[in-house]
Amino acid sequence: MSSLRPDPTSRIHPEPEPTTTTSSPSIDHFDRLPDSLLLLVFNKIGDVKALGRCCVVCLRFHSLVPQVDNVVVRVDCVISDDDTSSSSSSTKSHSPSSSSGFSSVFRLVFGGIVKPFQALGQLLGPKVNSRNGFFNSSFSVGTTTTTDDDTEPDQGGITHHSPTQVLKNFNEIRFLRIELPSGELGIDDGVLLKWRADFGSTLDNCVILGAASVFTNNKNSYVMQENDAICNSTTTINNNNGVDDNGSIPESFYTNGGLKLRVVWTISSLIAASARHYLLQPIIAEHKTLDSLVLTDADGQGVLCMNREQLEELRVKPLSASSASKRTLVPALNMRLWYAPHLELPDGVVLKGATLVAIRPSDQAATKKDVSDISWLSTAFEEPYGTAAKMLVKRRTYCLEMNSF
Repeated sequence: MSSLRPDPTSRIHPEPEPTTTTSSPSIDHFDRLPDSLLLLVFNKIGDVKALGRCCVVCLRFHSLVPQVDNVVVRVDCVISDDDTSSSSSSTKSHSPSSSSGFSSVFRLVFGGIVKPFQALGQLLGPKVNSRNGFFNSSFSVGTTTTTDDDTEPDQGGITHHSPTQVLKNFNEIRFLRIELPSGELGIDDGVLLKWRADFGSTLDNCVILGAASVFTNNKNSYVMQENDAICNSTTTINNNNGVDDNGSIPESFYTNGGLKLRVVWTISSLIAASARHYLLQPIIAEHKTLDSLVLTDADGQGVLCMNREQLEELRVKPLSASSASKRTLVPALNMRLWYAPHLELPDGVVLKGATLVAIRPSDQAATKKDVSDISWLSTAFEEPYGTAAKMLVKRRTYCLEMNSF
C-alpha cells in the first residue's frame, strides 16, 4: 500500500516536461503587468534621468514614460547667457530628430553626468563673478558627449539641455519639481538664510528667515527657558546678559549694520525668486496639465511654489518682466519684520539675530487678504525653522514698505 502513495514533493513542485522547455520560449511575466501598475512605478521613480534610462529598455517603456505625471528634474549647472549663445550655433547644426525631448534624455543618460557645481552670481559671498551672474543666466541639465576626462569641460564636448528640452515629450505632467545644484545667494558658514515665495503672474507672497549664526545650545553657557514660557503670547526672550528685550529691536541693530544686512537679505532673496520665476515661463506655457510646480535648490536655501490657479494666472495674464535683467518685476510691497537677538528653539538650536520677514504686494491688502493675516507663515519652512517662525511672529511687529523694482 505504501508504494502506491503519491509523492507530495512531485505534487507541489512538479518537474516540467522536457519537451516544454525546449520547444517553447520562456514567458516574461513582467509583460503581464498592466500599464497602470507600471505607470505607478514610474511615478515613484520621478527622476528624469532614471526615466530616460527606462525609455531605452523596451518599446513598451518608451511609450509609457511620456505618460508619467510626477517628474523631478535635477539641474546639473547654471550657465550664463554668454555660454548659451556661444553654444547655440553648434546646437542649430543638429538634425531635427536629435533635438527632440527624449533624444536629449538619451544623451543625458549615456553621455555621462556633469558634476554639479556652485551656482554662479553669489550676491553676498566674498567672491562675485559679474560676468557669469546667475541673474543673467539659465539653468540646464548638462552631459558630456565624449569619454574624455571632464577636468577640461570646455574641451570635453559638454552638451547642455534646458529642462524645457528634457521635458518636451512628457505629455501629462501634473507635479513637477526642479532642483538647482545650489542656492544663488553666497553666505558665510554658520549664517542662516531661507526663503519661500509663491508666484502667479507676479509675486503673491514671500517669507524670509535669517540669522547671523546658528548653533546648538550649551547648557553651561546659556540659560534654558521653559517651553510653556516660549509658547505664551507675552513671551520675553532673554539675551546673553539676561535682560528682557520685550520684543523690541535694540538700538545696536541700527548702528552695527544689522538692519542693512537684513535689507540686503530681503532684496537678494526677492531677486533670486523673481529670476527663477522668469526662467519657468516656457515650461509653464508648454505643459497645460501642471497642478503644482516647485523650483528649489539642493541647499534648501530657497523654494518657489506655484499651484494650479497661479499657473493658470500666469498663462492668462501678461508677465511683467525686465528683459535686461531677465527676471520678473517685483511689485510695490508691504513687509512685516520680526526680530529676536537670541532665539532658542525647543530642540536646543539657537538662532542669533533671528529675523523673519513676511512680504505681500501692496495691492493685496484690499483685494485678497488682510496684511495682518499671518497664518500662511506657519507652513513656510520645515522644522525646526517652522517653529522659529511661529515664535518670532509673537514678538513686536515692524512694518516697512518697498517700491517696485
